[in-house]
Amino acid sequence: MPDARTPKPADCVCFGLRSAARAITGFYEDALKPCELKATQFALLAHLARLGTMPFSELTEQLVTDQTTLTRNLRPLERRRLISVRPGQDKRTREISLTTAGRAVFERALPLWQQAQQKMTLKLGHSRWTEMHSDLRNLITELKN
Repeated sequence: MPDARTPKPADCVCFGLRSAARAITGFYEDALKPCELKATQFALLAHLARLGTMPFSELTEQLVTDQTTLTRNLRPLERRRLISVRPGQDKRTREISLTTAGRAVFERALPLWQQAQQKMTLKLGHSRWTEMHSDLRNLITELKN
C-alpha cells in the first residue's frame, strides 16, 4: 500500500522539467543527427558563432552549467577539432573559440536546427512559447539569486 506522505515523482518540479527537457532534447537531436551533433554541442557552437572567443568561465554562465558538465560537452567538439581550447591571458584561464571546421559544421547544422525550432514553436504555439521562454528565463534568474 503506497504511503500517502510519499510524493509522486510526477508532482516534482525538477522531475517534470527534466522529463520535458529530455523529450525536447531528443526532438532536436533527431534533427541534428546528419551533422553528428548533440543538442548541447549545437548550443555551444551557436554561442561561439554568435559571441566569438569566450573565457571558459563566461561560457559556463552563458549556458547556465557547471565546469564539469561544460568540460564533458567540450571534449567531443575538441576531438573533432570544431573548437579550440587555449590558455587565456593570465594562464589560469582557458579561452574557447570556434575553428574553421566548427564554423562549417555549425553552418550545416543551422538550417536543421531552424526547422526543428519552427516545428517546436508550431507544436507549442507562438504565444505559449513566448510565455514559456519568459517564465524559464525568469526562473533561472530567480534561482541564481
